[in-house]
Amino acid sequence: MSSPNLRSSAPATEPRLIGSLLRVAWERVREHVYQGVCSDGFDDLNRAHVALFRYEGLEGQRPSQVADRMQITKQSVNDLLRHLENRGYVESEPDSNDKRARLIRLTARGRLLEASTWKHAGTAEDRLKDHIGVKRFLTLLEILRAIQEIPGSRPL
Repeated sequence: MSSPNLRSSAPATEPRLIGSLLRVAWERVREHVYQGVCSDGFDDLNRAHVALFRYEGLEGQRPSQVADRMQITKQSVNDLLRHLENRGYVESEPDSNDKRARLIRLTARGRLLEASTWKHAGTAEDRLKDHIGVKRFLTLLEILRAIQEIPGSRPL
């Protein structure tokens, strides 16, 4: 006897699960940010490069910290950082606390890219707010913050 809670055989017309809906929303915000950054003249980068500038940013981070945060390999992060360094967005310097490690430093151009990223993240929020209304947007923020506060780092 199969469980009625399994959705593996759900028809395509079945409503999406919350993870899928959150991902669609995230992808739309990410695409808005990327297109905005490109329109600001940072068109020598791809989406993965721009994604490195989210959350806490790159300044003062070790590549291994960025890899953990982004949930990608250290090799991938180092490839992306090398490209950013070749384009003049970042530099690396020895970590004074651990001579084996390197720290990422933004150049002036990198700080401009970071500002562009945050500007377009803000306009993405404004678009969402305009589309769903201020009250619903504030409710969404409240719900997302509550989810963020769930203790522990293991998945639900």
